Parts: sequence; structure tokens; C-alpha cells
Amino acid sequence: MSGFDPAWLDLREGADHRARNGDVLATCAAHFATRDHVRVVDLGCGSGSNLRALAPHLPARQSWRLVDHDSILLDAARARLARWAETAEETGDGTLRLLRDGRTIEVECVQTDLARDVASVIGGADLVTAAALFDLVSESWMRGFVAPVATARAPFYTALTYNGVETWSPPDARDGDMLAAFHAHQARDKGFGPAAGPRATDILARLFAAQGYAVTQGDSPWRLTRADDALIAALADGVAQACGETGLVNPRMIESWRAVRTGAEVEVGHTDIFARPR
Repeated sequence: MSGFDPAWLDLREGADHRARNGDVLATCAAHFATRDHVRVVDLGCGSGSNLRALAPHLPARQSWRLVDHDSILLDAARARLARWAETAEETGDGTLRLLRDGRTIEVECVQTDLARDVASVIGGADLVTAAALFDLVSESWMRGFVAPVATARAPFYTALTYNGVETWSPPDARDGDMLAAFHAHQARDKGFGPAAGPRATDILARLFAAQGYAVTQGDSPWRLTRADDALIAALADGVAQACGETGLVNPRMIESWRAVRTGAEVEVGHTDIFARPR
């Protein structure tokens, strides 16, 4: 899977954090409410946004293993987490120890290719998590992921999996063609086999339920207004580029659509899941 620009991840973080489904997050938090310490593995961690969103809802002592294939993103995660914390220090073994809001959070960064090796990095986890990842992977990869999580009987929490909803305001006659082309692009292989795209949440829920897990899910849409103009412009650019790569939409249509969508408002649908062994 190609890497993401840290600037894009920074731009979307506020919208990501606002969008998380509160009920699903509360269910995850309640599962660990009596614990003093929790070990978390965060897959495809990017620049650490998932930790910054989730850590305030977990116990006072936390150990995080941040996993990504991109060393640039792992370096960005360390830098941004150090700035986010009230205090941050490096330990002798390279662990980053953070203090924030009465919580002690130890962070280990691991660079690995998740397309080839996911089972080895989830060992020992009390919670396996990821954000904005599973719509990029295949159903086959998800099967290979769910199996070791279920064998370990580890709970699982994921946020912001794209569910196919994209509603622009005001509507435009070109929106349907653009969305169909975007979905076609999303189904391409991102390094994990043909991507599940909007089907990802249903696949995950089914796979975990088949392993005897109780599954809680809820929507977590971006609702972007004119106050989010920089993110909207970047989103429109990204959709336009993806549609152009498919060859399914006339380039002049793409450019005219991009022009009217920069500065518009949009809802982009996502779904969150918490799955726990019964």
C-alpha cells in the first residue's frame, strides 16, 4: 500500500475525531473500565491520530505498539505524539513514554509490511485497533487478520471505515458518475488484494460474529461545512484524481466537477466497530 502524506493526515484529524461514533467508543471504553493497564496494537497507525483519539478513553497505564510500513509516518507519529503529550521522554530501548491527562502511555513503533505479516505484531495485545484502514484491504486479507485476533481472544476496535456514502451540497448532476468511478478506483488492489471498499464493515462484522464475538457498530460520518474548506478542497482533489485514473469519466467533466466541489459542503459516510469475545 502506498504511503499517505502526513500533511493529509494532519488535515483530516479534526474531522476524524469529531466523527467517531460515541456509542461504539463508549462500549470499547467500558470493556476496559476496570483495568489498570491495557496493551494496544494500532495497525496502519499513520501519524498517531488513532492513539490521540482513543487513549483518553482507556485506563491510566497504556502500552501502545504503533505499526506501519512507512518509516516517514512512524517518525511523524513520534514527533506529533511528543508535542501532544504534557511530557515526553525516550527510554533506553527506544520506547517513547508520554504523560497526558493523568495517563502514562508507552509507545513502541514497529515498521512492517502488514500485507505480508500481521499475526506477529498483534501478539500480546489486549486490544487490536485501526482507523481508516479496512476499506483499503481485501476480504481475503481480513480473513487472515481476524483469525489470529480471534485465536488470542483479543477485543477489536476500528473507526472511520468508509461505507460508500458521499453526499455533496448542493447536489450536482455529475455526482453519481463521479461516485461510481471513485468506488471503482477504491476496489483496486492497494497492496492487500482487491479492496473491499464500502463492503468492509459488513465483512468485518460477519467474520467476527462467526468467531463468536459480540459486535457493536455505528455510523461516524464526516459532516464537512465551509469551516472545513481546506479539507473539502483536498477531498475534491483526491476524488477527482482517483476518478481520472479509472478512465471512466471524461476529463473535462472531472475538472468542472472539481471546480464546483471546492468550497461546497459534503457528508462522507464511515462506520465504527467494536467486537469483543463473548
